[in-house]
Amino acid sequence: MSANPSAAKICTVEALAALRPEWKARGETLVLANGVFDVLHVGHARYLEAARALGDRLVVAVNTDRSTRAYKGAGRPVVPEAERAELIAALAAVDHVVLFDDDSAARVLETLTPDVHAKGTDYTPETIPERGIVAAYGGRSVVCGDPKAHSSSALIETIGRDR
Repeated sequence: MSANPSAAKICTVEALAALRPEWKARGETLVLANGVFDVLHVGHARYLEAARALGDRLVVAVNTDRSTRAYKGAGRPVVPEAERAELIAALAAVDHVVLFDDDSAARVLETLTPDVHAKGTDYTPETIPERGIVAAYGGRSVVCGDPKAHSSSALIETIGRDR
């Protein structure tokens, strides 16, 4: 990653876990959003801005290249993990970014215990995979952002057609 202010927002889950007690002591609400964020689009920005509005700090967990391939299939991601993390970190709504290599955000949630786990509108409260984990430690799962009218997959398909 290049030496820029956005790169300073990218850290490990363990580094953020060390800061979590300080945030709790100050009464700050921690929100965690997660996703692939391949081929960044307006839906991503709206989702993250809506997630940020739910608390005082927004941490975004970004799937690694390996976990993206496992989730999205061969040929994905288009944008490498370091660049996707840097792009998300450059957004004003985002305080910190972590990369995660697991098939779900469960370990990140269990480690950071955010007050709010925010997911985009391609989910409902009942379909959020990690909702049980979040409820078990007393957090809440929330669906936020604009209606699912944008997707990286659709953009990639459109770009491929236009060649």
